[in-house]
Amino acid sequence: MADRVLVLGTGAREHALSWKLAQSTRVGEVFCAPGNAGTATVATNVACDIHDNAAVVALADELEVDLVVVGPDQPAVNGVVDALEAAGHLAFGPSAAAAQLEGSKIWMKAVVTRAGVPTARYAEFAAGQEAEAFAYLDTMSGGYVIKTDGLAAGKGVIVTESLAKAQQAVRDYLSGAAFGAAGERLVIEEMMTGPEVSLFVLCDGNGGAIPLTPAQDHKRVGEGDTGPNTGGMGAYSPVPFVDDALVDEVMAKIVRPTLDTLAAEGTPFRGILFTGLMLTTEGPKLVEYNVRFGDPECQVVLPRMTSDLYVHYREAAEGCLASEVTFADDAAVTACLASAGYPGTPSTGDAIVGLDAAAAVPGVTIFHAGTKNDDGTLVTAGGRVLSVTAVGPTIDVACARAYEAIGHISWPGLHYRRDIAYQAREESL
Repeated sequence: MADRVLVLGTGAREHALSWKLAQSTRVGEVFCAPGNAGTATVATNVACDIHDNAAVVALADELEVDLVVVGPDQPAVNGVVDALEAAGHLAFGPSAAAAQLEGSKIWMKAVVTRAGVPTARYAEFAAGQEAEAFAYLDTMSGGYVIKTDGLAAGKGVIVTESLAKAQQAVRDYLSGAAFGAAGERLVIEEMMTGPEVSLFVLCDGNGGAIPLTPAQDHKRVGEGDTGPNTGGMGAYSPVPFVDDALVDEVMAKIVRPTLDTLAAEGTPFRGILFTGLMLTTEGPKLVEYNVRFGDPECQVVLPRMTSDLYVHYREAAEGCLASEVTFADDAAVTACLASAGYPGTPSTGDAIVGLDAAAAVPGVTIFHAGTKNDDGTLVTAGGRVLSVTAVGPTIDVACARAYEAIGHISWPGLHYRRDIAYQAREESL
């Protein structure tokens, strides 16, 4: 009998996961909770508050699923995997204890320091320590990085060369004005320089760790990496300046020491370990860990995968990675289409037109993020609305296909970056 899978989440990442899992010969039905208008085309959407562990367990019981896949960070930090496993369900994702790698940047930095991982110099501060934080800023030169300790939807990082802006960020974070409780403890880091790259590692919690193909995303809202940080405006894979030797170095110096330290301290990591890297002149250094696939990187990694994602996820969840993970030589590029106002307060409820023509472009798949059906009309329902993904024999071809498809799509206030993958294009912009 074919297996049944439940994916938790609402974004383009979860659409891509559902899309890929549905392709497995071992999967008969995919459910997505709560999903979006795009996941409904490849899975059965089911209503559920995925931040309520008891509700997720009840849904897994009701659907009699063989595997639950945790898409976003918050449910993992909330302990949904622990709750599912206690109820006898197989789940892909980290325990609440291991999920603190993303749930608390202070905890993560302490772990990697004990593991001897190369990373930025840092110090931590809490509400009431504004003066101490300012004094630490005065010891730094060359730029400042301010990060919320807790989850902030990918937006809790300020990178600036201005001391005044760094001080204002500290005020806003520690006071709770910017991100509430998530920012009332923070990390100040030295600014590292170099290309930033994402490496995703499939982990089984028993020492098995398989690196996936690297990707590079574009965090800032504007062309030329300008404007405020976002959840991500686009990505591409492969990354031409990241070869197998560099991946091996990252695994040996960064990932494996971290996994070994976590296991030795009683918090083995199982799931997808998102390793954010800065390729400095001193070698690769860790920027941060996340405990789930990146969005939009997921949308360029999975279309290149030629092996069975369900098999890999199930093996990892069972604690024994065995099957080879393979990727096509083709390149993939995704550009995120956003609503007016994003990354601030986005406009919603705008009718989206042109998707059929866009999807007809060769090599193009459109993953939905902030969309919903409103009485038969597809409308915007969030900041990042669509990830237009294209696969091609080269980065340039994939880019051309993605932007050709985007040319067919419109709604009031739509905006996107026109320079996705500029670091890897052979043709000039």
